Amino acid sequence: MSSETIFTKIINREIPADIIYEDEQALAFRDINPQAPFHVLIIPKTAIATINDVTEENAHLVGHLYVVAAKLAKEHGFAEDGYRVVMNCNDHGGQTVYHLHLHVLAGKEMGWPPYQNTKKVPV
Repeated sequence: MSSETIFTKIINREIPADIIYEDEQALAFRDINPQAPFHVLIIPKTAIATINDVTEENAHLVGHLYVVAAKLAKEHGFAEDGYRVVMNCNDHGGQTVYHLHLHVLAGKEMGWPPYQNTKKVPV
């Protein structure tokens, strides 16, 4: 797998995205196919392909993504009502972009189980 993904291109500003947060470690932007009224992706600026590639050396980045998620939840007014965070891993987990990313979904009540019988089409 190449480390160059659509997310790398967003980080490098080679393609546009609706960026709502950025710091030295992470970037958050609106999902182009939202599954909830509020649906953003939070990515580390360091390319990590999957959860399986998280190591002791880069684990702090995963924690930081959750810190950013909580910050955005508070800023956008849905922290108290609740929200869902999801990180997919590999094909059967529904991962379509091989750059670690956290989905933050909010603005509606979420059902359970969170899956459908059809797979998401890769982008």
